[in-house]
Amino acid sequence: MTKTTASSLTLNPGRVSLAALRSIYAAPVQLSLDPSARALMQASLATVQRIVDEDQVVYGINTGFGKLASTKIAHERLAELQRNLVLSHSVGTGDALADDVVRLILATKAISLARGHSGIRPEIVDALLAMANANVLPVIPAKGSVGASGDLAPLAHLACVLIGEGQAKVNGTVVSGAEAMRSIGLAPFVLGPKEGLALLNGTQVSTSLALAGLFGAESVFAAALVAGCLSLEAIKGSVKPFDARIHEARGQAGQIAVAAAVRALLDGSAIDTSHPNCGRVQDPYSIRCVPQVMGACLDNLHHAARVLTIEANAASDNPLVFDNGDVISGGNFHAEPVAFVADIIALAVAEIGAISERRLSLLLDPGLSGLPAFLILDSGVNSGFMIAQVTAAALAAENQCLANPSSVTSLPTSANQEDHVSMATYGARRLG
Repeated sequence: MTKTTASSLTLNPGRVSLAALRSIYAAPVQLSLDPSARALMQASLATVQRIVDEDQVVYGINTGFGKLASTKIAHERLAELQRNLVLSHSVGTGDALADDVVRLILATKAISLARGHSGIRPEIVDALLAMANANVLPVIPAKGSVGASGDLAPLAHLACVLIGEGQAKVNGTVVSGAEAMRSIGLAPFVLGPKEGLALLNGTQVSTSLALAGLFGAESVFAAALVAGCLSLEAIKGSVKPFDARIHEARGQAGQIAVAAAVRALLDGSAIDTSHPNCGRVQDPYSIRCVPQVMGACLDNLHHAARVLTIEANAASDNPLVFDNGDVISGGNFHAEPVAFVADIIALAVAEIGAISERRLSLLLDPGLSGLPAFLILDSGVNSGFMIAQVTAAALAAENQCLANPSSVTSLPTSANQEDHVSMATYGARRLG
């Protein structure tokens, strides 16, 4: 559960709601951590320290990384190992991610680490939240992650600020990482065993970008639904295709919900009652099939929301530390769930755009709409909305190109140790 006031949120890792994530993305809000999370973090930190003290060899704690996982690192070089990991991986490129996305990345990174499976000091999680609360936002290049082994390059740029390197925006002004840390009253961290790896591993960049895409898609969906109803009214279309019995006979939840929304939006319409015996039965699909098309989009957006809410709360580090002292290497950093739903969001948005463009074309065609050609009375001298539809067609076609799936474009990395990747980060980023 996430406790919320007008301007603050208390995050309970593993139980942060989609509404809370939407609030963090929408505007700066003061974030704090549920006190129960600290004991879990301290326990996993103690496990890591015990492994170091006993000189056990455990991946990510006192070994190299990726293809170098079997290389043991001497005790006196463990801090150097973690620092070098962060610096060597901060090789992203492209424009910096938007502030609202970075704010969400800071929050989801804190949520993930605070699950207590990463062996990281609570003070580092506190620092992530302090940055978000003070509007101190790491400069994170948008490109460079393949969405597996974690969002390594972009998260390295975030971690750089914690160690006094890299850059951050402090209330909109770009400053050095060291100055950014001073602005929140902290000295740069000297990372302990596993802490650099814990900061870099994880799907928080892909997930935050996909959440941003989802939130945008929600707004697009709502606007398109209202526009569809206005279009039906403009052509004096039939409301009979929205009869609840039709949609209940099929049983698709999204379709039923959209048909109900259309009926609610048209309830009491004077235009609807102005043509009761017009004989209009078979409107074009872009009008008649709004529940079927938009309902399918709604179902897919709901699925994406469920997956992304789970992922935003997930422990996606590697290896993971468990309460019995086990430290187990796995693959929770692989962002395939995010990659799939990013593709699904793209498909839904493209279909919303496609059916919207078809309605615009319908409105401009006097043979179908019964309205003046191109919605202009003095046609010929004036072109009306002729080229607006051309622009809409161009945008709809561009959407269709962008909807090509990203999740099928795996390329191996790290000398084939990481031989299948999700490409979730691009898949999510293209949604913006």
